[in-house]
Amino acid sequence: MKGDLHDYLRGARETLVWKLDGLGEYDIRRPLTSTGTNLLGLVTHNAGTHLRYFGDVFGRTPDVSLPWASDDAEPNADLWAKPEETREDILTLYRRTWELADATIDGLPLDALAWVPWWGRSLTLHQVLVHVTSETQRHAGHADIIRELIDGAAGLLHGHDNLRIDDSTAWRRFRDQIEDAARLANGPAL
Repeated sequence: MKGDLHDYLRGARETLVWKLDGLGEYDIRRPLTSTGTNLLGLVTHNAGTHLRYFGDVFGRTPDVSLPWASDDAEPNADLWAKPEETREDILTLYRRTWELADATIDGLPLDALAWVPWWGRSLTLHQVLVHVTSETQRHAGHADIIRELIDGAAGLLHGHDNLRIDDSTAWRRFRDQIEDAARLANGPAL
């Protein structure tokens, strides 16, 4: 069971990172929602999540620190990258948080307890693993939508988009069909 959960977490991490492939600096950083959601910010946020949940709550001191996760960082500093923070540096830091998480997952039994102060209770490694996997998948989904808004690329895995239509004209027709249904459901225009 632990191996299966860990595999899902690894897959979600890779999907999130893959969404940056082939894009320039502006596109991986630009906010595409009213709350500022951006691809590189999803990665920085997820790095902090790995560090907190697989390091801090289990009393494991990480050998990595994230500048956007320091006590004196500005609010929401983990949701974007400053111009001087390079993609390569951020991805390197993110992968180092994976190493910490993997060591915790490999080194502890699923019933190992951790104190999560922001929840005010203890959780097992199993619960933490499920939570962080679902959070990482959630953010990979955000990244999928952001990436689609940037250049139309969509899908679950590199080289396998898991979408049923493989033709841009067919996608346009499908989208138009949905638009027509939405307009009809809205009722007659006044």
